[in-house]
Parts: sequence; structure tokens; C-alpha cells
Amino acid sequence: MDAFLQRVWYEGRSQWFSLLLLPLSWLFGAVAGVRRVAYRRGWSQSIRVARPVIVVGNITVGGTGKTPMTIWLAERLQARGVRVGIVLRGYGGTSTQWPRDVTSQTTAAEVGDEAVLLARRTGALVVAGPDRVAAANRAIERGAQVIVCDDGLQHYRLVRNLEIAVVDERRGLGNGRLLPAGPLREPPSRLDSVGLRVLTRRAPPTSVRAIPNAIVTMPVLGDAVSLGTGEKRSLQSFVGSPVHAIAGIGNPQAFFDALSAAGLSVDAHALPDHVRLTEEHISFPDGAPVLMTEKDAVKCPPGVAAARLANCWAVRLDVAIGEADAQAIDRLLDRLLPSH
Repeated sequence: MDAFLQRVWYEGRSQWFSLLLLPLSWLFGAVAGVRRVAYRRGWSQSIRVARPVIVVGNITVGGTGKTPMTIWLAERLQARGVRVGIVLRGYGGTSTQWPRDVTSQTTAAEVGDEAVLLARRTGALVVAGPDRVAAANRAIERGAQVIVCDDGLQHYRLVRNLEIAVVDERRGLGNGRLLPAGPLREPPSRLDSVGLRVLTRRAPPTSVRAIPNAIVTMPVLGDAVSLGTGEKRSLQSFVGSPVHAIAGIGNPQAFFDALSAAGLSVDAHALPDHVRLTEEHISFPDGAPVLMTEKDAVKCPPGVAAARLANCWAVRLDVAIGEADAQAIDRLLDRLLPSH
């Protein structure tokens, strides 16, 4: 069903189905609008924590590149000597106690895949929990000097000092309709109120920027790391032989396209976002290497034979930001953290 909706929302297919859902979209929009007004006028309480808060989110359903942007931002802040706390919902986690401190050793089953990935990649103080206020306060107790909230643009209970909205350039805002007839969580006008708009460009531009006054990020695939042995290989070393690629992320096609653009012969296997991997997901009779995103790698099930994991490779993903755009972000951080 998820793949079908993605085609309806972003590819313009089966628009009759989208039209059928319009009444529900109007209801969704009315409820979301009342909720925004309630927080803006103080009818619902917003809570300010003791440290500056940066929210990195989106207004669409599906992958836009916000987690790589969160990693870049955390590393940028850490380079300034700032102790960063990252908070997020912990989507899919089965923990019975929230908020939860997350380390590189925490399992994705407990706190969700994105939380574990962020802990492993950044070394920041990562705290997961549905209540972002409680999670932020926990990170501050542990010494965080600034809070970066991965997702949560619509979590108005947490007062934020800076909002960053990430939009995928290729998919844009889809058909421009609110859920469930379209991919929008909030109207397009919501982008006018954020402090920074980020456009994720996955290929050379074919048109002008879809979002005005946005900085541009380019995803960059790095080396592949064996899940069984830790060996590193360049993507180029896989060229010339077929590979399997699995992706259980919001926009799996973006990963497959990036591998193909690097010259790999890809047998793609799209999985639902946040899916819990099983050994079947990473087992193929032909013995070809299995490449996956870092987010999927943290979900590989325990107990898989080392020989099988040795043929599974996590592909590192970073974002590249031009110097002018990086300096523009630095100026925003200067205003947010004047003492650093």
C-alpha cells in the first residue's frame, strides 16, 4: 500500500484514488490548522527548554534527506566545541521506558533505526522518546549545550529557536495535497515560516530551484563497510558485477539511483520504511554482494552467520554543502549560539 501511495502522491498515477481521498484531506487540514492556531495563541502549552533547540524536519511524508542533514549539522556544531544533544521520536522502538539514552550499542528494535544510526555516526548525546520535551530535558541533564531535533517540525509542544525544513528536489511537494490524498503534513505555506529551507539535490539540476531561497545539499555515497568483517571497499570496486541493493527507507529509489549513477549493476529490492530486517531480506541464492543503507544496516537481525554478514555491505551517506551555503548556516548558528 505504501508503494502505491508513493506513486499516487509523487508520480501522478491513479489520481482518481487521490480525488476519492480529498474529503479526508480537508478534514486533516482543518484539524492540523486548529492545532497550529491553538499553539500559536497559547491555548495549548508550548514548553521552552533550557538550551537552544534546532528542529530539522519536513512537511512531506517520505524520505527527504533530513537525517543526513541532522548528521551534518551535529558535526558542524561539534567542530565548534559545542556538546550536541539529538532527540527524536524513536519510531518503531519497542522500549517500555521513555525517554531512552541511545548509544552505538543500543538495538534498533528498542529505539528505532534512526536513533541508533545517529548515535553511531555522530557520537552525540542521543535521546529517543515520543515526548520530545522530556527527551530534550534528558539530553540537557546529560550535558547537551544545544538540542537538534531530528523530525518534529509538527511537534509544536517543544519551543524551537530555529526550524530547518528539508525538501527533496526531484519529488518536491508531490501533488500538493494534504494527507491522505497527497504527501503533505502541512500546507506548502508552512515553508514560509521556517528559518532555513534545504533542498536535497540527488542529480544535476534540470530546472530552477523548486523552493525559493533554499540552500542546496548533495547526497554523497562513500565507502561500503562489511557488516561481518568491517572491511571497507570503494563503490567502484563493485563495478562490473551485479549487486543486490536493499533499502527500507522513505525513498528507496533514491538509493538505487545513486548506486546506478556510480556505475553499479543493481538488482533493487525496495522494502517498507522502518521494516525490521530478517535473514530472508539479506539472503540471495546467487551469492552476489548485498548493499544497503546505513539505516538498514543497524537493523540486521542478531544471530546471522558471520559468513553471510561478510557479504553484506553498509554504504555510507554524507551530504555535500557548498561553501557559500555552509557559511549561511554558520551565520544562523552564530545568532543562536553567540557564546561559541
